[in-house]
Amino acid sequence: MTTPVDILALDRSDLKEWVAQSESAFRADQLWRWLWKHGERDLEQMTNIPASLRKRVASEGEIRALSLADQQTATDGTIKFLFALHSGRHVETVLIPDFDDDGSPSRMTVCVSSQVGCAMGCSFCATGLMGFQQNLTSGEIAEQVQWADRTSKETYGANVTNVVFMGMGEPLLNMEGVLGAVEKLTVEDGFGLGARRITVSTVGLATRIRELADLETRFGLAVSLHAPFNDKRSSIMPVNRKAKTDLDSLMASIEYYTRKTGRRITYEYCMFSGFNDSVEDARELAKLARKAPSKVNLIMYNPVEGLGFHRSEEDTLNRFISELVKANVTVTVRRSRGQDIDAACGQLAINQ
Repeated sequence: MTTPVDILALDRSDLKEWVAQSESAFRADQLWRWLWKHGERDLEQMTNIPASLRKRVASEGEIRALSLADQQTATDGTIKFLFALHSGRHVETVLIPDFDDDGSPSRMTVCVSSQVGCAMGCSFCATGLMGFQQNLTSGEIAEQVQWADRTSKETYGANVTNVVFMGMGEPLLNMEGVLGAVEKLTVEDGFGLGARRITVSTVGLATRIRELADLETRFGLAVSLHAPFNDKRSSIMPVNRKAKTDLDSLMASIEYYTRKTGRRITYEYCMFSGFNDSVEDARELAKLARKAPSKVNLIMYNPVEGLGFHRSEEDTLNRFISELVKANVTVTVRRSRGQDIDAACGQLAINQ
């Protein structure tokens, strides 16, 4: 028995090739717009698609749409979604609203997952406790954004403005799915989001960072650093224990990336009390940050039960920031959002 084609997982060229086996090529463009511009999943609502193509999609393919299993809203307005996949596994997505002083929505960010679980095993992250379970298809990733966008409009009267690949999984271990999702999200007759409004975050896979540079991708790149010394970073991030992905290799790949693309890197740096928040740590981080055009995003740690890490105190944070500013490093601070529903950075995990 032939396995049905996963229509939502096809990129533009593959969809055209599949449709062209029985229909004119322009029908693929029509189908694409229904799926990714209008977010339609009911074939009967695709009124300009001929019955012959709708019948073929139904018989030879499948539209494997996400199914909402649960939805929670935090006291700060953050919304967390639990989606059921075609495989039977689940994945989490977070919509993070920002508001102007008058309460009107200013920025709507959706944090998407690229994998179920994660193989990286960072010792401070709840997702790592799950281990790796599966990659998501480009369709499953892009659909998270479409779903969040509908909810954002219904709840806050505003469209999604930004997408960050900072949910479950290591995006650069699912390059095919991530790049395919970016295509669906950025093409004019797809979701239509500007590439510069998308940020992909990685633990620092040096070879993959070079690949992104060579592909001349237009989205932003963030690197989870979390410690400026090899020994410290290796103690919390297993990826750093290999020569090809330690700090030296990582920094070389970042310098290559910034030279090739002309864009700066964002370093994500989670503040752990008594571990990586000393003045010495700040000075060493500044040295790394000055190696290539960059900014540093300090993250106030979100507690995960059983992992034993605690967030830095405010006075420690302020001293750390002062050292970076003295070294002419651009620095921002990310505060916890959605913490009361375990939707904050590092807290995503499936317990079923």
